[in-house]
Parts: sequence; structure tokens; C-alpha cells
Amino acid sequence: MNANLFHQLLSTDNNIILTLIRIVLGVVVFPHGAQKLFGWFGGHGWNGSMNFFKNVVGVPYLLGALSILTESVLAVFLVAGLFTRVAALAILINMIVAATMHFKNGFFMNWNGNSKGEGYEFHLLTFALSIALIIGGGGMFSLDSLL
Repeated sequence: MNANLFHQLLSTDNNIILTLIRIVLGVVVFPHGAQKLFGWFGGHGWNGSMNFFKNVVGVPYLLGALSILTESVLAVFLVAGLFTRVAALAILINMIVAATMHFKNGFFMNWNGNSKGEGYEFHLLTFALSIALIIGGGGMFSLDSLL
């Protein structure tokens, strides 16, 4: 990889707002990945999640695996500020795909259990936070700034 491109990919400033966005986005996305990867927080683990992706949603194995790894491993990268822009871009793409599956359920989350699924409001928030990180980088206390 070109050294200048690598530098641009990792560059950031000591912006505390980017740091807060990075950590909050990673902390919020990680449990969703941990449900799918480990079965934590009431999830179904790798096999159950992959079966859901394949048999219910019709997602190919590779894309299901990338989704699970994005929401788990790359969420940890975000918290650490490691390859922030790459992690944020992957999360953005993952959430765009997820939102398309939630459009039919309307805008709002299903807090009261009155509808058949969740809306897409959560996804919109992840879009905005991801885009801020893609543009600005990881901010203060990021491993990107050390590299």
C-alpha cells in the first residue's frame, strides 16, 4: 500500500467528539455482533445466525460471515480506534443492507412489541455516526494516531 494513502487512511486529529462517536458506535454495535458470533445477550451464535441468514433472509454464506465479523470484530476495532475509517465504512455498508430489510416495518423501533419487526431508525443513527468517522477518523486516544 502506498505510504501516503496509508497515512491518509489513519490520519485524524485530537477531536474528542470523534472519540466519543467512535466509542459509542463500537459499544452499541458490538452486542449485536456478539449475539451472532458467540450467542451472547440472548443471541443464537454463529451457527444459528448463519442458518438465519441463509434460510430466512437468503444471504450467501460469505456475506453472512462478513456481517457477523463486521458487527463483532470491527466494532472492537472502532472502540480501540484501529483502522477507524475501514471499520466505520464496513459498519455503514452492513447497516445499509440491514436497513433495507427493516423498511417494511416502518421507521420506529418495536419497543412495545406491537409490530412484526423493528423499524430502521437505529440504522439511520449508525449511518450518521459511521459517516462522521469515515470523514474525520478516530479522534483522540485512537490506535490510528499511534500508527
